[in-house]
Amino acid sequence: MLKVVIIGSGNVAQHLIKAFAKSKAVTVIQAFARNKNNLTYLLDSHQITDDFSSLKEADLYIISVSDEAINEVSKQIPFSKKLVAHTSGSVAMNELSDSNRKAVFYPLQTLSKKKEIDFKEVPLCLEAENESDLQLLNELAKTVSDKVFEVDSDQRKSLHVAAVFVSNFTNHLYKIGSDICTEHQVPFEILKPLIAETAKKIQTLDPADAQTGPAKRNDTSTINKHLAILTDKNQKDIYKILTKSIIDHGKKL
Repeated sequence: MLKVVIIGSGNVAQHLIKAFAKSKAVTVIQAFARNKNNLTYLLDSHQITDDFSSLKEADLYIISVSDEAINEVSKQIPFSKKLVAHTSGSVAMNELSDSNRKAVFYPLQTLSKKKEIDFKEVPLCLEAENESDLQLLNELAKTVSDKVFEVDSDQRKSLHVAAVFVSNFTNHLYKIGSDICTEHQVPFEILKPLIAETAKKIQTLDPADAQTGPAKRNDTSTINKHLAILTDKNQKDIYKILTKSIIDHGKKL
Protein backbone atom coordinates (compact mmCIF):
# COMPACT_ATOMS: atom_id res chain seq x y z
CA MET A 1 0.00 0.00 0.00
CA LEU A 2 1.28 3.44 -0.98
CA LYS A 3 2.13 5.65 1.99
CA VAL A 4 1.28 9.34 1.53
CA VAL A 5 1.91 12.44 3.63
CA ILE A 6 -0.27 15.49 2.98
CA ILE A 7 1.27 18.89 3.69
CA GLY A 8 -1.45 21.49 4.11
CA SER A 9 -4.92 21.72 5.60
CA GLY A 10 -6.98 23.78 3.16
CA ASN A 11 -9.76 22.81 0.74
CA VAL A 12 -7.64 20.70 -1.60
CA ALA A 13 -5.79 18.93 1.22
CA GLN A 14 -9.02 18.01 2.96
CA HIS A 15 -10.65 16.66 -0.20
CA LEU A 16 -7.53 14.61 -1.00
CA ILE A 17 -7.55 13.08 2.48
CA LYS A 18 -11.22 12.16 2.04
CA ALA A 19 -10.59 10.66 -1.40
CA PHE A 20 -7.55 8.64 -0.29
CA ALA A 21 -9.52 7.31 2.69
CA LYS A 22 -11.81 5.54 0.22
CA SER A 23 -8.93 3.91 -1.68
CA LYS A 24 -7.55 0.49 -0.74
CA ALA A 25 -4.28 1.24 -2.52
CA VAL A 26 -3.15 4.22 -0.47
CA THR A 27 -3.02 5.31 3.14
CA VAL A 28 -2.46 8.82 4.47
CA ILE A 29 -0.01 8.10 7.27
CA GLN A 30 0.37 11.73 8.31
CA ALA A 31 -0.60 15.31 7.57
CA PHE A 32 1.18 18.56 8.30
CA ALA A 33 -0.99 21.49 9.40
CA ARG A 34 -0.11 24.75 11.11
CA ASN A 35 -3.59 24.61 12.59
CA LYS A 36 -4.15 20.99 13.58
CA ASN A 37 -7.82 21.62 14.34
CA ASN A 38 -8.51 21.94 10.60
CA LEU A 39 -7.90 18.22 10.15
CA THR A 40 -8.97 16.58 13.40
CA TYR A 41 -12.33 15.62 11.90
CA LEU A 42 -10.49 13.63 9.21
CA LEU A 43 -7.47 12.14 10.99
CA ASP A 44 -6.52 11.03 14.48
CA SER A 45 -4.58 13.67 16.39
CA HIS A 46 -1.41 11.55 16.43
CA GLN A 47 -1.45 11.58 12.59
CA ILE A 48 -1.24 15.37 12.44
CA THR A 49 1.93 17.38 13.04
CA ASP A 50 2.92 21.03 12.89
CA ASP A 51 6.64 20.25 12.97
CA PHE A 52 8.45 19.53 9.70
CA SER A 53 11.19 17.66 11.57
CA SER A 54 8.54 15.17 12.71
CA LEU A 55 7.46 14.19 9.20
CA LYS A 56 7.42 10.43 8.66
CA GLU A 57 9.02 8.63 5.76
CA ALA A 58 6.54 7.99 2.96
CA ASP A 59 6.35 7.03 -0.71
CA LEU A 60 4.86 10.38 -1.68
CA TYR A 61 4.61 13.84 -0.14
CA ILE A 62 1.81 16.02 -1.52
CA ILE A 63 2.20 19.75 -0.88
CA SER A 64 -1.17 21.50 -0.87
CA VAL A 65 -0.46 25.06 0.27
CA SER A 66 -0.70 28.53 -1.29
CA ASP A 67 1.25 28.98 -4.52
CA GLU A 68 3.61 31.48 -2.88
CA ALA A 69 4.57 28.99 -0.16
CA ILE A 70 5.23 25.90 -2.32
CA ASN A 71 8.94 26.45 -2.88
CA GLU A 72 9.72 27.27 0.75
CA VAL A 73 7.60 24.41 2.09
CA SER A 74 9.29 21.94 -0.28
CA LYS A 75 12.64 22.95 1.22
CA GLN A 76 11.39 22.01 4.71
CA ILE A 77 10.87 18.33 3.92
CA PRO A 78 13.63 16.63 5.95
CA PHE A 79 14.43 13.93 3.40
CA SER A 80 16.19 13.63 0.07
CA LYS A 81 15.38 11.83 -3.17
CA LYS A 82 11.76 11.31 -2.07
CA LEU A 83 8.85 11.90 -4.46
CA VAL A 84 7.28 15.31 -3.76
CA ALA A 85 4.29 16.69 -5.66
CA HIS A 86 2.42 19.97 -5.42
CA THR A 87 -1.26 20.48 -6.26
CA SER A 88 -1.14 23.92 -7.92
CA GLY A 89 -2.50 24.72 -11.36
CA SER A 90 -0.21 27.69 -11.99
CA VAL A 91 3.14 26.79 -10.39
CA ALA A 92 5.77 25.03 -12.52
CA MET A 93 6.98 21.64 -11.34
CA ASN A 94 10.56 22.94 -11.26
CA GLU A 95 9.68 25.40 -8.48
CA LEU A 96 9.90 22.49 -6.05
CA SER A 97 13.15 22.02 -4.15
CA ASP A 98 15.92 20.12 -5.92
CA SER A 99 16.44 17.97 -2.82
CA ASN A 100 13.70 15.55 -3.87
CA ARG A 101 12.10 14.12 -7.01
CA LYS A 102 9.58 16.55 -8.41
CA ALA A 103 6.00 15.99 -9.53
CA VAL A 104 2.55 17.56 -9.82
CA PHE A 105 -0.78 16.11 -8.67
CA TYR A 106 -3.29 18.80 -9.70
CA PRO A 107 -7.04 18.28 -9.20
CA LEU A 108 -8.78 20.57 -11.67
CA GLN A 109 -11.99 21.32 -9.81
CA THR A 110 -13.52 24.04 -7.66
CA LEU A 111 -13.31 22.65 -4.14
CA SER A 112 -15.05 24.02 -1.06
CA LYS A 113 -14.78 22.58 2.44
CA LYS A 114 -18.52 22.49 3.01
CA LYS A 115 -19.43 21.02 -0.40
CA GLU A 116 -19.00 17.27 -0.85
CA ILE A 117 -18.01 16.11 -4.34
CA ASP A 118 -17.64 12.85 -6.21
CA PHE A 119 -13.86 12.71 -6.51
CA LYS A 120 -14.19 10.03 -9.20
CA GLU A 121 -15.34 12.84 -11.50
CA VAL A 122 -12.46 15.20 -10.67
CA PRO A 123 -9.83 15.46 -13.46
CA LEU A 124 -6.33 14.86 -12.09
CA CYS A 125 -3.48 16.41 -14.08
CA LEU A 126 -0.14 14.69 -13.51
CA GLU A 127 3.48 15.55 -14.22
CA ALA A 128 6.76 14.02 -13.08
CA GLU A 129 10.46 14.24 -13.85
CA ASN A 130 10.80 10.59 -14.79
CA GLU A 131 8.64 7.83 -16.22
CA SER A 132 8.64 5.59 -13.14
CA ASP A 133 7.36 8.41 -10.91
CA LEU A 134 4.72 9.31 -13.50
CA GLN A 135 3.59 5.69 -13.54
CA LEU A 136 3.32 5.69 -9.74
CA LEU A 137 1.24 8.88 -9.83
CA ASN A 138 -0.97 7.37 -12.53
CA GLU A 139 -1.61 4.27 -10.45
CA LEU A 140 -2.41 6.40 -7.40
CA ALA A 141 -4.65 8.83 -9.33
CA LYS A 142 -6.67 6.05 -10.95
CA THR A 143 -7.60 4.66 -7.54
CA VAL A 144 -9.46 7.88 -6.69
CA SER A 145 -10.50 9.34 -10.08
CA ASP A 146 -11.77 8.10 -13.43
CA LYS A 147 -10.33 11.14 -15.21
CA VAL A 148 -6.53 11.13 -15.21
CA PHE A 149 -4.38 13.15 -17.62
CA GLU A 150 -0.66 13.63 -18.19
CA VAL A 151 -0.15 17.39 -18.55
CA ASP A 152 3.13 19.33 -18.61
CA SER A 153 3.70 22.61 -16.74
CA ASP A 154 2.94 24.89 -19.71
CA GLN A 155 -0.25 23.01 -20.57
CA ARG A 156 -1.32 23.06 -16.92
CA LYS A 157 -0.86 26.84 -16.70
CA SER A 158 -3.05 27.24 -19.80
CA LEU A 159 -5.66 24.94 -18.28
CA HIS A 160 -5.61 27.01 -15.10
CA VAL A 161 -6.30 30.21 -17.06
CA ALA A 162 -9.12 28.49 -18.94
CA ALA A 163 -10.51 27.20 -15.64
CA VAL A 164 -10.63 30.75 -14.25
CA PHE A 165 -12.79 31.78 -17.21
CA VAL A 166 -15.21 28.84 -17.06
CA SER A 167 -15.47 28.67 -13.26
CA ASN A 168 -14.34 31.74 -11.30
CA PHE A 169 -15.47 34.34 -13.83
CA THR A 170 -18.67 32.44 -14.54
CA ASN A 171 -19.48 32.34 -10.83
CA HIS A 172 -18.89 36.08 -10.62
CA LEU A 173 -21.39 36.52 -13.44
CA TYR A 174 -23.86 34.51 -11.34
CA LYS A 175 -23.21 37.04 -8.56
CA ILE A 176 -23.92 39.94 -10.91
CA GLY A 177 -27.12 38.22 -12.07
CA SER A 178 -28.11 37.74 -8.43
CA ASP A 179 -27.43 41.43 -7.69
CA ILE A 180 -29.59 42.52 -10.63
CA CYS A 181 -32.41 40.27 -9.42
CA THR A 182 -32.14 41.67 -5.90
CA GLU A 183 -32.15 45.25 -7.20
CA HIS A 184 -35.36 44.62 -9.15
CA GLN A 185 -36.98 42.43 -6.49
CA VAL A 186 -37.20 39.21 -8.45
CA PRO A 187 -35.98 35.84 -7.06
CA PHE A 188 -32.65 34.57 -8.37
CA GLU A 189 -34.22 31.10 -8.05
CA ILE A 190 -35.97 31.68 -11.38
CA LEU A 191 -32.60 31.65 -13.19
CA LYS A 192 -31.31 28.37 -11.73
CA PRO A 193 -32.91 26.06 -14.35
CA LEU A 194 -31.34 28.24 -17.07
CA ILE A 195 -27.94 27.97 -15.38
CA ALA A 196 -28.30 24.19 -15.14
CA GLU A 197 -29.37 23.80 -18.79
CA THR A 198 -26.53 26.04 -20.01
CA ALA A 199 -23.99 23.88 -18.19
CA LYS A 200 -25.69 20.72 -19.42
CA LYS A 201 -25.57 21.77 -23.08
CA ILE A 202 -21.79 21.92 -23.30
CA GLN A 203 -21.61 18.25 -22.33
CA THR A 204 -22.82 17.49 -25.86
CA LEU A 205 -22.26 20.72 -27.82
CA ASP A 206 -19.18 22.78 -28.60
CA PRO A 207 -19.42 26.08 -26.65
CA ALA A 208 -19.49 28.01 -29.94
CA ASP A 209 -22.52 25.99 -31.07
CA ALA A 210 -24.25 26.37 -27.70
CA GLN A 211 -24.02 30.18 -27.73
CA THR A 212 -27.38 32.00 -27.85
CA GLY A 213 -28.66 35.47 -26.91
CA PRO A 214 -28.83 38.99 -28.30
CA ALA A 215 -25.06 39.30 -28.90
CA LYS A 216 -25.06 36.07 -30.91
CA ARG A 217 -27.90 37.52 -33.04
CA ASN A 218 -26.27 40.98 -33.07
CA ASP A 219 -29.61 42.28 -31.78
CA THR A 220 -28.58 45.89 -31.06
CA SER A 221 -32.09 46.91 -30.01
CA THR A 222 -32.21 44.38 -27.16
CA ILE A 223 -28.58 45.06 -26.23
CA ASN A 224 -29.31 48.78 -25.83
CA LYS A 225 -32.39 48.03 -23.72
CA HIS A 226 -30.29 45.85 -21.41
CA LEU A 227 -27.64 48.56 -21.05
CA ALA A 228 -30.37 51.05 -20.14
CA ILE A 229 -31.56 48.76 -17.33
CA LEU A 230 -28.11 48.36 -15.79
CA THR A 231 -27.37 51.05 -13.18
CA ASP A 232 -23.90 49.89 -12.12
CA LYS A 233 -20.99 51.09 -14.30
CA ASN A 234 -18.98 47.88 -13.80
CA GLN A 235 -21.98 45.82 -14.87
CA LYS A 236 -22.37 47.97 -17.99
CA ASP A 237 -18.67 47.64 -18.84
CA ILE A 238 -18.70 43.85 -18.37
CA TYR A 239 -21.86 43.58 -20.49
CA LYS A 240 -20.25 45.63 -23.29
CA ILE A 241 -16.97 43.67 -23.22
CA LEU A 242 -18.66 40.27 -23.30
CA THR A 243 -21.14 41.40 -25.96
CA LYS A 244 -18.31 42.63 -28.18
CA SER A 245 -16.37 39.41 -27.64
CA ILE A 246 -19.37 37.28 -28.70
CA ILE A 247 -20.05 39.49 -31.75
CA ASP A 248 -16.38 39.54 -32.80
CA HIS A 249 -16.13 35.76 -32.39
CA GLY A 250 -19.16 35.36 -34.64
CA LYS A 251 -17.47 37.45 -37.34
CA LYS A 252 -14.49 35.08 -37.35
CA LEU A 253 -16.60 32.00 -38.00
